[in-house]
Amino acid sequence: MSELRRTVRTLSRRWWPVAVAVPLGAVAGAGYAAVAHPSYAANSYVVVVPQTAGEAATAVNFAQAYGRLAGQPQVLAAAAAETGHSVATLAGLVSGTTSPDAPVIDITGTSRRPEDAVRNADAVARSLVAFANTSSKETGVRLVPLAAAAEPDAPTTPSAALDTAVGAAAGVLLGTLTVLTRRRPTPDTPETTPAPPRPRTEEPATEEPNTPQESGSRR
Repeated sequence: MSELRRTVRTLSRRWWPVAVAVPLGAVAGAGYAAVAHPSYAANSYVVVVPQTAGEAATAVNFAQAYGRLAGQPQVLAAAAAETGHSVATLAGLVSGTTSPDAPVIDITGTSRRPEDAVRNADAVARSLVAFANTSSKETGVRLVPLAAAAEPDAPTTPSAALDTAVGAAAGVLLGTLTVLTRRRPTPDTPETTPAPPRPRTEEPATEEPNTPQESGSRR
């Protein structure tokens, strides 16, 4: 039992930044969801119709091309005049998406009010249809409105559950980084004094014995 307490005490002493950062992050996310302005989204649909039967693949290709043009100034100019926004402002409020296997363009309009989101989506959809149909003889396809935007019942953002979860996840990340960047104390190592050098001992010189030739020559 004492070993378990020691382990828990060690973990709590090291990982306390995570325990503090997670609830703080969750509270911050919930607070943001409470004070952030709501944003609504509405979707208007346009379908690409080929002029010649059996050209479904061509219609899908043109749908993808016109979907990318939905946010361009040449398409937004007429819609901006209708909604009262500038082209730059409207470009940040609408977007176009397509399907890889269906000739349908989804125009999404956003705003702080649901009726304005509907107006933005429908205005850009009508402007895209008018822009594309001016060259229908060359392209061989026509754009036709498929479904007008419906007024959303609830805002898409903020989401209290999602923002709280994101705040808690950010707290986990920040707390973990704090733990990892803290310098762990290192015990002081005792200083060791170097050993004094050992004195060199000189080996006694040994005399070489006289050879027989040397003794004879001395005689």
